[in-house]
Amino acid sequence: MSLPAAFHDIAARVNNWGRWGADDEIGTLNLITDEVVREAAATVRTGRRVPLALALEQDGVQTGMIPGRVNPLHAMVQINQELFGPGTVATSDDIVTMSLQTGTHWDALTHASHSGMLYNGRPADTITAHGGAGFSGIGTVRHLVSRGVLLDVARARGVDRLEGGRAVTPEDLEAAQELAGVTVRAGDIVLVRTGQVRLYLGGDRNGYTYPSPGLSVRAPEWFHARDVAAVANDTVTFEIFPPEHEDLWLPVHALHLVEMGMPQGQNWNLEELSTACAEEDRYTFLLSATPEPFTGGTGAPVAPVALL
Repeated sequence: MSLPAAFHDIAARVNNWGRWGADDEIGTLNLITDEVVREAAATVRTGRRVPLALALEQDGVQTGMIPGRVNPLHAMVQINQELFGPGTVATSDDIVTMSLQTGTHWDALTHASHSGMLYNGRPADTITAHGGAGFSGIGTVRHLVSRGVLLDVARARGVDRLEGGRAVTPEDLEAAQELAGVTVRAGDIVLVRTGQVRLYLGGDRNGYTYPSPGLSVRAPEWFHARDVAAVANDTVTFEIFPPEHEDLWLPVHALHLVEMGMPQGQNWNLEELSTACAEEDRYTFLLSATPEPFTGGTGAPVAPVALL
């Protein structure tokens, strides 16, 4: 089934192919300039540090809804082993098997394709079984530090958590921006809080997964107009699930990753940050969120920290 004309209309309006050259692999991350980072560093006032990652554990966020995504399988390969003989210093080592999109993570631009194409007009078949992403893999993101802006949509709408299946619209983003008393600007990393992760933190893994609030297909134009560098939220699917339109699955993935070249993140824990921002009455901070540099990866885990 081909994508509907309405999708292609939006795609044409947000498309960034060629904007940073034919060889570009990092898309909107080009918007994070040295000046942007210097200004982001100036947002640190108290030194308060807020972790945003969920714990990586075997009973994690993955429930089997997404094929191939497994929670971390952790095993010890050495336990107090005296490698250099009796009485010497002993060490313990472990290994882990997991999907790169298991927990708190960034999607690389190659995580989604449509119509046989990836970001910047590259063919989708450049992703191979052995090499992974030949272009725009997560390893091309060497650093990801910028001004973070929390758009606390749940708080702006007066609820702890948006109901499942609730689309986060441009109007919601505007309301959250007004609550924050800030203007989203070029090079920002925007964190959109729905409150959905509260279900997971409360032990309801299935409820966290489905149904889920998330970004509306109308949202990408809002981010594009403001030259946002990256967006993350506190849900499994990032966008509303089930979708707004029954014939249009994962359109926000396609618009962000393929058309705009804008990374997106899922499963971020924004609850402590929501409390901190409300207590300090400011919603901007320095955000350190560099993904693990897996060569060829279509995503990677990250342990982000907001510094207020």
